[in-house]
Amino acid sequence: MRTDFGYFEEKQLGKPYDMKMLKRLYPFTRPYRLLVSGSIMLVVLIAFLDLSLPYVTKMAIDRYIVPQSASDMADASGSEIRNLKVNVLEPETREIISRYPDIFQISGQEAVIELKNLSQLSKNDLTELRKKDFNGLNIITAVFICIIIFSFVFNFLQVILMEYTGQMIMHDLRMRLFKHIQELSVSFFTKNPVGRLVTRTTNDIQNMHDLFTSVISFVFKDLFLLTGITLALLWINWKLALVSFSVLPFVVFASMYFSTSARDAFRTLRIKIAEINTRFAETIEGIKILQIFLHERENYLSFKKLNHEHYMASMQQIHVFAIFMPVIELLGSIALAVVIYYGGGSMLAGKISLGSLVAFISYLKMFFRPIRDIAEKYNILQNAMASAERIFLILDNQEKIQQPVADSGYKTPDLKKIQNIVMENVSFGYTEDEPVLKNISLEIHAGETIAIVGRTGSGKTSLINLILRFYDPTSGKITINGINIKDFELSSLRSKTAMIMQDPFLFSGTILDNIIQGQNNISRQNMEFILEASNCKKIIERLPDGLNTLLYEGGTSLSSGERQLISMARAFARNPDLIILDEATSYVDSETEEKVRQALYSLIKKRTSIIVAHRLSTVRHADRIMVINKGRIIETGTHDELMKKKGFYFKLNQLQLS
Repeated sequence: MRTDFGYFEEKQLGKPYDMKMLKRLYPFTRPYRLLVSGSIMLVVLIAFLDLSLPYVTKMAIDRYIVPQSASDMADASGSEIRNLKVNVLEPETREIISRYPDIFQISGQEAVIELKNLSQLSKNDLTELRKKDFNGLNIITAVFICIIIFSFVFNFLQVILMEYTGQMIMHDLRMRLFKHIQELSVSFFTKNPVGRLVTRTTNDIQNMHDLFTSVISFVFKDLFLLTGITLALLWINWKLALVSFSVLPFVVFASMYFSTSARDAFRTLRIKIAEINTRFAETIEGIKILQIFLHERENYLSFKKLNHEHYMASMQQIHVFAIFMPVIELLGSIALAVVIYYGGGSMLAGKISLGSLVAFISYLKMFFRPIRDIAEKYNILQNAMASAERIFLILDNQEKIQQPVADSGYKTPDLKKIQNIVMENVSFGYTEDEPVLKNISLEIHAGETIAIVGRTGSGKTSLINLILRFYDPTSGKITINGINIKDFELSSLRSKTAMIMQDPFLFSGTILDNIIQGQNNISRQNMEFILEASNCKKIIERLPDGLNTLLYEGGTSLSSGERQLISMARAFARNPDLIILDEATSYVDSETEEKVRQALYSLIKKRTSIIVAHRLSTVRHADRIMVINKGRIIETGTHDELMKKKGFYFKLNQLQLS
């Protein structure tokens, strides 16, 4: 069984370009550009605060934790001596120096003690001697805490801003897609399964969430961090920075390989999710057929195969990501090992301070964090782009019934009332080489009831689809009141018509909502008339909540006849000029058929009506009966006239009576 129906065009897509997709998504962000700009400013501030933390740590170590070094003092090996300078003018300091005269060297107003000799001091003396360092540490700690608090506040505000912005952009995108799908012609829906369209408006739109909430703003943060960290590393020790950057070519190569593999994995995953949704929707819709024909096992095995393909696509995605992230971690660890080796030697040689080395290591760890973040954001971007290309595939589809465009020299006509409908040499086919209707010509006058009969597949339903402009004829023209129907706006044309189908469709909601269809100006008295004329009153009275009874899943809790009567009430509420009945009594029993027929007579009274029927008993009272065979009108007349001719219509009657 073929499982890719509706997806063949996606599998043939060429390589999409992220920048092209991002440019197409940009208009959806334009209404919220101030919020996005505010979020970007916040993440830049957050990045600046993150960059300041290692530098604050360096200040704490070099200024207050590890004593400063004197550049003019060195031991026998030439290594720089680490020592602490104190002011001898302070009484407490002079008293401490007097207790340890052998380990202090006095020069003017300063005394110097070597780092290795600090352990000889008592705890109280050491605390007194370094009280300025302790005060400095308190200030540094306070600054550190303030940075963390500000970072928390800015992060909170940034998340709130971007979540709101992301939700609004998704809302707009979903509404745009939903509106566009509603405007597409019927031919589009015959080629695209429901599950696919559901996936586009749910899963694929949801995949835009992380793109709008994290990628857009945090890419700026990561780029700012990378730039700031690079400059900081070069400023601290440019030689050590160049040594640590030796792993960057490997990082670039790994990132390029990851980007290519991730794109293919995400594209496959999106297709499989859509196929699963399609198969599940078809299973639910056709569950009766599956159970009647004992096809559950075959359908289960088919779904199992599809589900396994989705699993393999997911594992492919995870495999790519699981390789890339450890590779980045490994390269980061190698760079850190190199820094510890060369930086540690430089510190022992006195070429770099301990604080500088600690800050360098902190910055280096931070350096690979935005690279990992960018990889994760790219992961999200690939997922979003895979969804975006499918969303735009639908938005780019222009299978619409073309409507007239009003300009300065042309105004679309207003259809106030249907006086006549004329078809002139109309031909039509769903495919070019297979015409369904051939040179149809007919005229329908206001208030006339026309019946269209013929064998299955003769073109009856296609004819009424053309009148309603679900499709346009391939040749010939259709006019209403002498004006080509292509010159009317669809809303103007369809507002004057109502259609009752063979298997009426009711929407989830109350019966009242299904009847009025948004027409809130219907009075209570008028509603009573509608229910009475459509034979729905007894149905409504029988239900516990009356008109407010909720219907689920297309009203399956009601019988076919009850759904048909409610659909007629819906037509009454529309008060149309033209009524089209497409096999309206095919699915009802004999008792209900009489109620439906009575409602039909009430509905078509003083209205123009077209009745398509298999049961010829329902069309005997029509003003004219048109017999279609193989796409052509072969007979026209009243029931009695056609029976006297003993032609095709006569034979159809005889077959139904036998």
